[in-house]
Order: sequence, then structure tokens, then C-alpha cells
Amino acid sequence: MRTVGRRTDRPISFSASAELLAEGARFNDEIHRLPTGNRTFIPKGIYRFKSFEDANRFDLDCIVAGVTRAALERALEMIRRQGQSGADEVE
Repeated sequence: MRTVGRRTDRPISFSASAELLAEGARFNDEIHRLPTGNRTFIPKGIYRFKSFEDANRFDLDCIVAGVTRAALERALEMIRRQGQSGADEVE
């Protein structure tokens, strides 16, 4: 068996830890950022290709464009949030 990574399972404890709570919140936020079944990067339709290479190139181009668009949306949202928090500090 091949082991990839070095994360270890944390023991279950009865006392709360702020560090573990923050880690869980970050994990939850990252999970919610993943694309859902409602969002796909390949446009709907019927596509015919002359070769598998053409089909694979089309798929890859669509995925790259979709991931780029998602990253841009996240970056803009982060900038918006930072702008709002900066405006709160000025007031």
C-alpha cells in the first residue's frame, strides 16, 4: 500500500479546542467552494469530433476556461471583502 501525504487522524476529545474549530471552519469553507453538480465547465450540447485527440483538447479547453473563470470570481469576491473590511476601519 502506498501512503500519500502526512496528515494524521486527530483523536476525538470531549473538550473543545479553538484551533480545531477554526480548522474545521476552514475545511467547511473549502468544501463549499468546490463545484457542485449544478455547475459544469463543459457546455451542453452534442459534439462530434474527428478524433479522440480533438475531443480531449475540447474538454481540456473547457475545463481550463471554467477553472480560470471560477478563480477570477473567487479573487474578485476576496477583493470585495477586503474592500468592505477596509472601509469599516476608516469609519
